Amino acid sequence: MLTAAGDTMNGFQGFSDRTEAGRALARELVARDYPRPVVYALPRGGVPVAFEVAEALDAPLDLLMVRKIGVPWQPELALAAVVNGDRPEVVINEDVWRAVRVSEEAFERAKAQELETIRQRRALYLQGRERPSAAGATAIVIDDGIATGATMRVALKALRRASPERLILAVPVAPADTVVRLRAEVDELICLATPTPFQAIGLHYRDFHQVSDDEVIVLLDRRQGAAAR
Repeated sequence: MLTAAGDTMNGFQGFSDRTEAGRALARELVARDYPRPVVYALPRGGVPVAFEVAEALDAPLDLLMVRKIGVPWQPELALAAVVNGDRPEVVINEDVWRAVRVSEEAFERAKAQELETIRQRRALYLQGRERPSAAGATAIVIDDGIATGATMRVALKALRRASPERLILAVPVAPADTVVRLRAEVDELICLATPTPFQAIGLHYRDFHQVSDDEVIVLLDRRQGAAAR
């Protein structure tokens, strides 16, 4: 079944911070009582949101290491996204690709740079950390919001390869048209708010500070410690 919470917050005025957004999302997810949940965050901004969900579900918390490939002269515009693994997975934002006409050489160079960043961050965040298996589980993918969906699409494709029983996408805020496009990628989609007009994700939060590496590590440690008790 493909469902979306839609604008469950009447008169949505934005979230105070990622913690509040995570707790609101957790209330929606707890009510669904998923079997064997495993929570996957897109770092770094998705980690504080996912931490609150993992705490509420008493579920393992892991990371999906995905990087946006931006247009070389406009890095915030998502040309594609890439995740590493045995077979690096790339999803192209076709509309942007047709509009900007980036050369294959420039694209491959940008892809290699992002894969190296993923490798470095994986070592920083996850070295020595026991990682949960998605096989047969309810895999719940979380970020602090979605704009074009290019990064999220590649994350979902990568996680599908791990054979979860169910794949759930849950985010606090996203544009309605992006939600519609992503529904086909998952078994269920929960989005708390689809404001119109949709602005940059950060404009729907009062506190949207850049999440640090240290904050990611602390939250992963806290969740792993709680799960071990």
